[in-house]
Amino acid sequence: MKILVLHGSSREEGNTEQLTNLALQGIPHTSIRLREKEIRPIHDQRHDADGFAPVADDYDEVIEAVMAHDFIIFSTPIYWYGMSGYMKNFVDRWSQSLRDKRYSFKESMGQKRAYVITTGGDQPRLKGLPLIQQFQYVLSFVGTTYDGYLIGEGNKPGDILGDKRAIEDAKLLNEWLKSQQ
Repeated sequence: MKILVLHGSSREEGNTEQLTNLALQGIPHTSIRLREKEIRPIHDQRHDADGFAPVADDYDEVIEAVMAHDFIIFSTPIYWYGMSGYMKNFVDRWSQSLRDKRYSFKESMGQKRAYVITTGGDQPRLKGLPLIQQFQYVLSFVGTTYDGYLIGEGNKPGDILGDKRAIEDAKLLNEWLKSQQ
């Protein structure tokens, strides 16, 4: 199983990235930090006769990596009770991929599995559920099998290491991912 992690944090080695790294310890995977890519916001041309105009940014590179992997982990902190702007820009651009003749985007995404890892500082196991639901709807729309989520609590860098429940859940996820290899 080829695993791709899409990191949506704006902070290097933030809590979500730390939790994701714990979950993937000893498991071969590819990581893309969306903050290191230029992914422009969508200019919605879904209903234009000619469709979307090409965009000179890194989106194609990232979506091709998604297409080349079997299992996608969406790793994003909870920013204002939703996914990060980096992650949202990326997901919004899927509208473009749905119309892109180079891909059978929905068919390809229908053969993938996905998981969400997130952290937040304001009751994330409750207030992060709309983010989880958003991913469930997005993944359902493109036919991707949704395998679950992990929510941790942490605000300042390193706080996640004090969330014993999240650390234990990351270990369980690690064992499960190893069993899927």
